Amino acid sequence: LTLSPEDFQKRVDSTLANINKHWKAEGEELVNDGNGKYLTTIKNYGDFEFLIDYKTVKGADSGIYLRGVPQVQIWDTTKEGGKWNIGADKGSGGLWNNSPGAAGKDPLVHADKPFGEWNKFRIIMVGERVTIWLNDKLVVDHARLENFYNRKIPVPKAAPIQLQTHGGEIRWKNIFIREIGGEEANKILKQGGVTKKDKNDEGFKPVFTGNDMSGLAGPVDNYVLEDGVLMCKAGKGGTIYTKEEYADFVVRLEFKLPPNGNNGLALRYPGSGDTAYVGMCELQVLDDNYKGIDPRQAHGSAYGMAAAARGFHRPIGEWNYQEVTVKGSTIKVELNGNLILDTDLSKITEYMSNSKHPGKDRRSGHFGFAGHNDPVQFRNVTIKKLE
Repeated sequence: LTLSPEDFQKRVDSTLANINKHWKAEGEELVNDGNGKYLTTIKNYGDFEFLIDYKTVKGADSGIYLRGVPQVQIWDTTKEGGKWNIGADKGSGGLWNNSPGAAGKDPLVHADKPFGEWNKFRIIMVGERVTIWLNDKLVVDHARLENFYNRKIPVPKAAPIQLQTHGGEIRWKNIFIREIGGEEANKILKQGGVTKKDKNDEGFKPVFTGNDMSGLAGPVDNYVLEDGVLMCKAGKGGTIYTKEEYADFVVRLEFKLPPNGNNGLALRYPGSGDTAYVGMCELQVLDDNYKGIDPRQAHGSAYGMAAAARGFHRPIGEWNYQEVTVKGSTIKVELNGNLILDTDLSKITEYMSNSKHPGKDRRSGHFGFAGHNDPVQFRNVTIKKLE
């Protein structure tokens, strides 16, 4: 992912002899003999829908790498295959390299067809979230694909798809891919996956609707609300916040940034003062292209305390989808389907510029928006109290 175009082409050229030795095309089928390098797309893919059929043999063990990360499992699921002790009895299609017990590691149902028959995958990936059907049966439902190479960070935003070779002949055909745009991706994330369809809103209440800011307090004149879109006025700022207070909660929202745009989410804000210090925290809303900042200032970070993973924004001018879960002293932030922050503020002992945050241990407060003079926009902001 970091190679120059010239070095990338050299890498591709160096693999061709091996690929040609172990891969071949027979009619409309791609055939691998069970050995050699993985067949890899030249293009990097972000969010996508992927269709592929496969047929394999006894004893085989293969898979599909999504954005270069293992893997959608394909294997011999019979007892004779010898891998029931590691989950083969549950079937193919799971995200086998996820941690034990993690959602998606084991398929929901055994959907494999007998040897000699073709199997059909449909795979949808939005952010880290993966949904898989095997032979028209749902086997993974909107589960996170863990980054096998570094489980502390999300999988790459965009990377190749790879067909794994491993231990026995496998044939592939009917391979199609459709890239998913930001609006469609946001809709999938908002509804909690492609299988949910508006069944994911129970308990969530809008923070504002239409042109009604009656549920908000603070310097509301520094913001404008039109047709459900809240925007901080250029050159204005200050923290506006819900009149209602929250202890543990989940908030879902979409935001759009101008170039170098800066705002923040006020978590457990007391109603006055700088929420970054007197509230539980200010959760950064910031253009990811901002240069020369402390990692604890990047988008999604608990300002000055805990750094979020960077690089998961949509392009400037597009709407991003974000979900924030606050429970006790913990905060989780999922941006465009990627878990960019998972922290426990009670364990924070080092602060940016050695400036302590006396409000970080607050157990309740208001939710709000901490404007910093830029016309950052928010819409579809809903919040749910957690019991």
